[in-house]
Amino acid sequence: MFPMKGMSPKQMQKMMKQLGIKMEELEGVKEVIIRFENKEIVIKEPAVTMIAAMGEKSYQVVGKEEVREILNIPEEDIKLVMEQANVDYETARKALEETKGDLAEAILKLQGA
Repeated sequence: MFPMKGMSPKQMQKMMKQLGIKMEELEGVKEVIIRFENKEIVIKEPAVTMIAAMGEKSYQVVGKEEVREILNIPEEDIKLVMEQANVDYETARKALEETKGDLAEAILKLQGA
């Protein structure tokens, strides 16, 4: 594809510039989050490079990943736990998260049973 072997970084940059390709290291990036419906991939303190070519931008991300599961708790479930355990919204939501959405377990936990 490209004759890169033995090419200095400066020569490489010059060749890429001639081809209309721009690369830039992004400074100060603290984390990159890729969100899915039921999980997140979090890359903390990543090395991120932006590559611009032919009017499009691409990003290269390098770093250690952490996968987090996301529990989608319906509002009706939170309201039910609030009513049954006589607690506020955040307390009910947190209890449901801790019990992985189990209504009965969340209510019993909040009632001290």
